[in-house]
Amino acid sequence: MIFELSKDLRKKLIPMFDGMDSTIILSCLQGHMGTTWVDDLENPTVAQITVGIFVFFAGNPTTKTAEELLCNLSDYNLVIVNTEDWKKQIETVHKGSIEKFQRFKFYKNPEHLNKSHIQTLLSPLPEGYELKKIDAVIAKEASLHELSEDFTTQFNSIDDFINLGVGFVILNEGQVVCGATSFSIYDDGIEIEIATHPQHRRKGLATITASALILDCLDRGFYPSWDAANNESVKLAEKLGYIFKESYDTYFIEYVK
Repeated sequence: MIFELSKDLRKKLIPMFDGMDSTIILSCLQGHMGTTWVDDLENPTVAQITVGIFVFFAGNPTTKTAEELLCNLSDYNLVIVNTEDWKKQIETVHKGSIEKFQRFKFYKNPEHLNKSHIQTLLSPLPEGYELKKIDAVIAKEASLHELSEDFTTQFNSIDDFINLGVGFVILNEGQVVCGATSFSIYDDGIEIEIATHPQHRRKGLATITASALILDCLDRGFYPSWDAANNESVKLAEKLGYIFKESYDTYFIEYVK
């Protein structure tokens, strides 16, 4: 049997997830968003954290409850663990329905992000494009959510995103064609979500929106964490000043209950 852990008890799981180096985990354990499931409310030995499509497991992977947690998934999941035993369990339980690929981590050091350098990346936009900070109007714009559902959906509501999150977009003919937002928030910063419409790529729009978001965070004393899903994202991160740390295994699981 598994149990959902309340926000006020999540911090007891910090030692279990120590070493996984993810601000998304922090956003959950610090009580900002997501859900946490365990085998025992008082003395958990295995745990699951879910924030949007991201799912993390830690603890003892060999228990019956661990297998139950591995099936406590939504339709589409990006599952991340940090031991070979957990990887074996995932590959056994979800055999035939997983895709294993690499994501890319960067050192989380604000000294790597030079504000003067990033300011130079805020180059003039091509004609017909406009950079704007997300406000209550833009946050409800359909084209924002069509570009990426993950811009705001980890928050309880649009108002919650406006009050707690942050983001910048580039508009073209009134439509959002590029955006950079806080996918998630934790006590000391955010995890960045960025997307550009396919018809508006290779124009430097992602560099400009990301620069605006990073500068806004640094000005307010928050760290803008970057985790890359592909080589293009790695190159953009390094252009902005992030220093690559390592790649790591990620499982895409399409789960049919």
